[in-house]
Amino acid sequence: MIHWKKGALSAGIVLILVLIPLFVQRSDIITYLFLTLLYIILAQSWNILGGFTGQQNLGHAAFFGVGALTARYIWLHYGFPLPLAILGGGLATAAFALIIGFPAFRLRGVYFIIGTLVMAEILRMVFDNVFPRADVMPMKLLATYNLAPRYYVGLLFAVLSVVAVYWVNRSRIGLGMMSIREDEDAAEATGVNTLKYKLLAFAISTFMAGLAGGVFAYYTAATKVGDLFAPVWTFDAVIIVFVGGVGTIVGPIVGAVFFVLLKQLLSLYLPGGMHVLVFGVLFIVVVLYLPGGLIGLMAKLRKKPA
Repeated sequence: MIHWKKGALSAGIVLILVLIPLFVQRSDIITYLFLTLLYIILAQSWNILGGFTGQQNLGHAAFFGVGALTARYIWLHYGFPLPLAILGGGLATAAFALIIGFPAFRLRGVYFIIGTLVMAEILRMVFDNVFPRADVMPMKLLATYNLAPRYYVGLLFAVLSVVAVYWVNRSRIGLGMMSIREDEDAAEATGVNTLKYKLLAFAISTFMAGLAGGVFAYYTAATKVGDLFAPVWTFDAVIIVFVGGVGTIVGPIVGAVFFVLLKQLLSLYLPGGMHVLVFGVLFIVVVLYLPGGLIGLMAKLRKKPA
């Protein structure tokens, strides 16, 4: 009965989101909703590896960038239909991740974290130097640019990302991932092929990050290629997951709504760049005092006696 209620509520929310552009004409509201959907995809992708498998990845921007660059290139220059271009970006990202996954997972703990961060920064600097100019959509596409199709593409992939994480959470693959998160050595001792599950988590996580990059590539009219690999795509995802609730399905959704709304408000009232400091402090507070994030806090409040 509870599952039916949750399913009906989820379907109702999706239906409302589908109808919003038909009744709301303000571009700022549609942009806010699109960015929220984009961050849901990105946060869910990080959550697969960092939340469910316990492998803290600070190079997520690399996979977002590979997906964005691949999807944008084959869409604009090879004429691929947009859905295939975004899917191609995700597949290219997963293939790239698997190539580096075997050597990367020889590292553990802080060494893995530093290794992924260094990899992302190397890619950012390389693409910044190779492609120093902004990549702009052709005039034909700019003349017909419309936010509504971008919004619907973001909504489609956000829904698919949540469904994918729900499936992982309830599958044997998810159990294998979570056993690694709880104690990798104990998981190996009980017969779990930890490398296999880490590579699976890496592939799913990076595939979804590539899809997020592809969605952003369709949204942005002009961008510097190096900016697609900027650390902000990693740290925004990390903050959203921890604020919402790491290792949960709903946490990244709640975190994305909260993050984008607060970011928009702070950008109105604080000097440029100061919102980064606020989010840094917020992240420290959550890690120290609310390890379960907003989802954990709401669960505690529900259990608290009146």
